[in-house]
Amino acid sequence: MARLVRDTKLETRTARARLPIGPKPYFRRLEIGFHLGYRRLSNGGTWIARRFAEDGRYREFRLGLADDTQDADGVSVLDYGQAQKAARDWWRSELRREDGHDTSTGPLTVADVITEYLKALERRGSKGIRESKYKADVHILPALGSVQVTKLTAKRIEDWHHGLAEKPPLVRSKRGKKPNHRKADKSSDGIRRRRATANRVLTVLKAALNHAWKAGHVANDDAWRRVRPFKAVETARVRYLSETECTRLVNACEPVFRNLVRGALLTGCRYSELAALRAADFNADAGIVTIRDSKAGKPRHVVLTTEGQRLFTRVTAGKVGDDLIFRNDGRIRRALERERERLKRNGKSPDTAKATDTGEWRSAEQVRLMVDACKQAKIKPAVSFHVLRHTHGSTLAMRGVPMGVIAEQLGHADTRMTEKHYAHLAPSYVADTIRAHFPVLGIENDTNVTALKPRNRRAAKA
Repeated sequence: MARLVRDTKLETRTARARLPIGPKPYFRRLEIGFHLGYRRLSNGGTWIARRFAEDGRYREFRLGLADDTQDADGVSVLDYGQAQKAARDWWRSELRREDGHDTSTGPLTVADVITEYLKALERRGSKGIRESKYKADVHILPALGSVQVTKLTAKRIEDWHHGLAEKPPLVRSKRGKKPNHRKADKSSDGIRRRRATANRVLTVLKAALNHAWKAGHVANDDAWRRVRPFKAVETARVRYLSETECTRLVNACEPVFRNLVRGALLTGCRYSELAALRAADFNADAGIVTIRDSKAGKPRHVVLTTEGQRLFTRVTAGKVGDDLIFRNDGRIRRALERERERLKRNGKSPDTAKATDTGEWRSAEQVRLMVDACKQAKIKPAVSFHVLRHTHGSTLAMRGVPMGVIAEQLGHADTRMTEKHYAHLAPSYVADTIRAHFPVLGIENDTNVTALKPRNRRAAKA
């Protein structure tokens, strides 16, 4: 509930009885441009609310009778606290109506709040709208969607948040079917991952509620502000590929997928960023590629090494302007084959078949190809495509590249995210000092095992 605004002249019947009788109300400001009023009449008083409208005038609304001569019932007869609550409810409904929200559906619910928040993300062109919508549809709306925001308590949110962390992870199921769950991982790392997921879902809920609160649709943010996420569950991603693993992975990739993997390793770009690259985004003279639509919402320039410049020079050969740099030619071939089969069935010449597919890499098309490539390259456990970006950043960190430079290359807004994931890999004064000053204790066990010397083929021939 919103904090009760105190007023010694209105809080009690005795205090209100001292006010003069007349048509002019006594007003108490609750917010800027928003007041609760009391008009005392000869046979009792009435509560009214007023707010400053955009046309420069006050808009008033009669809330009900004051409890001057009869006890308050919270409906038609209101005490001072109930009058404040009724005034705020009216104020929120007015603001929602001005914003184009349909107030005929009843009180504001969590589902309404989520809908308005997703619309705001879409208007801002946010990159996270798809992920936020998925979390809302799967985790938030089924449990809290019908709950009125005014009845949302900290305990209810906490119970829901902790319940998310106790559920086993979801696995993909057919559309329209009930969701499936994996077997619960009760290890410490499994618990940590589930809590991290619950925290990310809680972030979406809080963001939606805060959006409604800032817009004036919700009077108070105390309920969800007091709910704290799980602590110490977001660990640095330490998985990256060695140079040998990178070579094996590239060699094991499908030919149509190989250049995309090379591009990720040599630039650190995200899958969606690489899929959207056009020939005009590669500047051969400066040795850079421009990511025009990044996750941060602003363009960035990715510096290419000599090897990276050779790759982009080769894959852009013969391409101009809006031509895609990386194309899924395998899907184009399959589309062309289907078109030829269709023409054959209709008695037409298959030579006239044309593929309408542009060849742009679509969402999640890389997943199965990465799994197959990791299996072929004997990389266990298999890594996701995002690990290629992590490999690029880790390689730079281990070679002493400053965190600010890595953040600029990867498109991080600042160095906080960069330091979280890569600072532990960078050469450090602490590690160098310990290794230089700690003595050799001579406690390592002796062994007869020695490393094999490289075979000298020339000596063997001699």
